[in-house]
Parts: sequence; structure tokens; C-alpha cells
Amino acid sequence: MRLMTFHEKASAEVNEAATYYEERVPGLGVLFLVALEEAVQKVLANPEAWQVVGDETRRNLIRRFPYSLLYVIESDRIRVLAVAHQKRRPGYWRNRL
Repeated sequence: MRLMTFHEKASAEVNEAATYYEERVPGLGVLFLVALEEAVQKVLANPEAWQVVGDETRRNLIRRFPYSLLYVIESDRIRVLAVAHQKRRPGYWRNRL
């Protein structure tokens, strides 16, 4: 299994989303993080299984939440470019490649 790393802006997106959900409903932020971890584990187990959304970027939808895990497969790691809200401006994360 490869190592997975998060772009610093992707990490910030995770924190922002978890905080947002936790402020709305106590415990929902934790459920978001659990769903994200499930998506991470699925990608680590089979990184090429998910949809290609441009060049070499792939997308895994995060269960129960309107977010996508956007990543690229590199020789030594899987690099997460964004944890993007699905209603946010498409492709805003492309400059992170």
C-alpha cells in the first residue's frame, strides 16, 4: 500500500468542513471525518478504481456528504489535492498539481 499525503490546502479544507458540520450539529463533524477516513482507506486499497476527472486526477465521492476526495497517483505516494465541496467552483484545485 502506498503512502497518502494531503496538500496543505486540502488539509485546511478538511478542517473547515469538519468545523462547519460540528458547529451545525454536535457530532456531525466527527461523522464527516469518519466518512473521509473510509474514502481514504478505499483509495489506498485500490487507487485506480475511481473516476478520472482530468489528466491524471481521480475523484472519490465521500459517503453521506457533498464532498469529493481529489487525488493523483504518483510513483511513491497518493497525493490528495483537495477535499472539495461538490457545489464549489469546479477545478479550483487544479493549480495544486
